[in-house]
Amino acid sequence: MNRQSITAKDRVRPPGSATRDEGEEARRVQLEQVTLDSLAEVGYVGTTLAEIARRAGVSPGLVAHYFGDKDGLLEAAFRSLARTLAARMRVRLEQARTPRGRVQAVIDINLAPEEFDQRTGTAWLAFWGQVLHVEGLKRVQTAYQRRMLSNLRSDLRRMIPVEEARSLAAMIAAMIDGVWLRAALSEWQEADSESARALLTAFVEGRLKDLAHEPSAAWAVRAARSAEGATLRVINPATGALLAEVPTDGAAQVEAAVARARAGQKEWAQLTGAARGRVLHRAAQLLRERNEELAQLETRNTGKPLQETRAVDVLSGAECLEYYAGLAAGIAGEHLNLGPQAFGYTRREPLGLVAGIGAWNYPLQIACWKSAPALACGNAMLFKPAELTPLTAMRLAAIYREAGLPEGVFEVVQGYAATGRLLTAHPEIRKISLTGEVGTGRAVMADAAASLKQVTLELGGKSPLIVFDDAHLDNAVSGALLGNFYSAGEVCSNGTRVFVHRRVHAEFIARLRARAGAMRVGDPLDPATQVGSLISAEHMEKVLGFIARGRAQGAQLLCGGARVTAGDLANGFFVAPTVFDDCHDDMDIVRQEIFGPVMAVLEFTDEDEVIARANATEFGLAAGVFTNDLTRAHRVIAQLQAGTCWINHYNVTPVELPFGGVKMSGLGRENGRAALEHYTQLKSVYVAMGDIDAPY
Repeated sequence: MNRQSITAKDRVRPPGSATRDEGEEARRVQLEQVTLDSLAEVGYVGTTLAEIARRAGVSPGLVAHYFGDKDGLLEAAFRSLARTLAARMRVRLEQARTPRGRVQAVIDINLAPEEFDQRTGTAWLAFWGQVLHVEGLKRVQTAYQRRMLSNLRSDLRRMIPVEEARSLAAMIAAMIDGVWLRAALSEWQEADSESARALLTAFVEGRLKDLAHEPSAAWAVRAARSAEGATLRVINPATGALLAEVPTDGAAQVEAAVARARAGQKEWAQLTGAARGRVLHRAAQLLRERNEELAQLETRNTGKPLQETRAVDVLSGAECLEYYAGLAAGIAGEHLNLGPQAFGYTRREPLGLVAGIGAWNYPLQIACWKSAPALACGNAMLFKPAELTPLTAMRLAAIYREAGLPEGVFEVVQGYAATGRLLTAHPEIRKISLTGEVGTGRAVMADAAASLKQVTLELGGKSPLIVFDDAHLDNAVSGALLGNFYSAGEVCSNGTRVFVHRRVHAEFIARLRARAGAMRVGDPLDPATQVGSLISAEHMEKVLGFIARGRAQGAQLLCGGARVTAGDLANGFFVAPTVFDDCHDDMDIVRQEIFGPVMAVLEFTDEDEVIARANATEFGLAAGVFTNDLTRAHRVIAQLQAGTCWINHYNVTPVELPFGGVKMSGLGRENGRAALEHYTQLKSVYVAMGDIDAPY
């Protein structure tokens, strides 16, 4: 019977037909798999109906019954391969939480190790060789290519303008096919899955950065307009469950927010500093009153343990607001005596409209760190939280309004990079404060240069933690654990390069291994959990990739080193606290920022040696020294190229102390009195008290 001529009557199944249909389907699948085996072993020419029948132990007539002829059989087998690939792609795309993550999913799945398998790869190669000659194969190939391009274009247009997205999508698709084909033709000698994915990833990162560096406000507007109408799908990274869908803001919404901020800032700046301080105090009180509610929300959105968010994330934000509330009334210039005929004075005035761009690891804390000094100085702030963690910034905006902040003085805009670029390129915004990656920092500086905006950049790090032989070892181990595994290692200042003096190395390792191995990984909402989930599936894969490289490059794995999938944790993105020993300075896990629960331990013997090695990095965010010799502690700290340092502690960040880095870790400072200078501008005034002696 012709399959296209089946009628409704034909579809009525007699008793027992379901069982027969299942058997028929199983037989078809078996023959398709046998076909793939044959293609891998004897190639296209040798794969005949007779050969498939011989391998399957059936008659050639039965094969012809199911598939008609050789072309029909090969088309069915080709569709089977394409369906398997599409199924894996659907799973990975559902897990990805950002446009960049979904683009990476397309690369990773199409160039996965399974696609470089000899059997699968040879079958794909055989099909590709016949696509131009067999119409059925051509249809399958066309559908495969269209699906790939559609996935790429859809997500790229959320990051870059439509024209560039279309072009870049075509380039990525061509490179995926080209890299794979070159590997296949070399019989898998010239490339493997990992190197192929690394090549494509580097290309995409480079191209996106090139576009980001284009100092054009029009670029930002086009990109944001292309993303208008999109939503942020906010996921609980511990369970994969959808928490919320948040609309993104495009050019029109950002302009409206700027207009509200402009109007509100005029009213806010006219208040006395003491009056502004009272509003900040009320907001801090509301944060404290709602600590549990906000901590629960932060935990669900970030995957961080509740024991952390209860103790730190909300309360540190409240402390920041209280600190700047106290300083607001004292923001002033100075009087200068210029002799009997004149005097001078300076006025410290607000910049006007400023913008903050947050990171996903401490969403609420960062929103407070950026907004509190800005508001204390009389500015209005437009704040864009990270697209992965947009929820608590909206709660903070509501708290500010409840505390008495005028409308528009703290505006939250939501979106991807294109929305951020609308802020960095906007001519009325006079300052940008960013917490993020080095590449993002470069892009922000490029945009800010067009209108000479001020910038504060708190960027990445690969910080050293140095343990001398006279250190209190239990304290040093505690510092190393805090400096690597708090917030699942997703902390920019982490001391991930742990240098231990040779004389105490063995004892330090023994204590470290015991305590790290005993850390409890679990449900972040369980108060007993010490290590929660990573922020996303793609970030987890990045961390696991670094762990694999650490092993491959010869580091000794002491504990952890794998994803945690016990019970319900399989639905989230958990990685066990991982410690590597016997590390060397040239290893990837020592040189590159991982931003996950991965510690690298290195030996040293000499003070000058360890200082040189500690400074041998492009980063300079933080550093720590453990020693009972305080003279040595101060001597070493003075030579370390880092903006934030600790002696006999690690990762403690009181709001009174300025925080920030040097070198590629950033510009400017957050917190402390230093932040007030970044949110104000100084006006000098000369006052004459006598006649002007003019020579004209």
